[in-house]
Amino acid sequence: MAIFSKIFLVQTLLMISLSNVTSAEQQMLDPEYNQWLKDEFGTAHQALIPVVTVADIFYSCNSKRNIDKNNYSIKQLVLQMDRDLLAEKLSLCLADNSINSDVAINYGLQGCFQDQLADLPEAERKQKMKLVLRAIASLSKEERLKSLTQCVTDQAINYLPTNSTKLNL
Repeated sequence: MAIFSKIFLVQTLLMISLSNVTSAEQQMLDPEYNQWLKDEFGTAHQALIPVVTVADIFYSCNSKRNIDKNNYSIKQLVLQMDRDLLAEKLSLCLADNSINSDVAINYGLQGCFQDQLADLPEAERKQKMKLVLRAIASLSKEERLKSLTQCVTDQAINYLPTNSTKLNL
């Protein structure tokens, strides 16, 4: 695939993720604000990244394979589920696929974007997810892994503890 096509797909993914941003969310996208959050909550942020990654992968895997009949939200998986139980559920869902497999990376990207698009009306969310799935299918494993890493790093900021939220990290 030509480099320009890949750039277009990455830009499309970014536009999808930013298309429904409120002014409060725009402040969170500000690099200075994000840096302040990372400085203030750096340890918690670093601890959240693998949890959010596992939650994203399990969420999408479970949506596809129905290993667990509960319809957990990613937020529930990150903030409420025991870490060992989440890892066990992911292992069962992935079955013969490793956490570094193409399948797991694809599930992680799908979960991350599902979480970002969760507040959209269902029809719009489905339409945007179709674009995401097409973009994922056209990227190399290296590009998908890089996208997943960036997506989850940004996503984890949303789960940093507040006065009303405690994490079991």
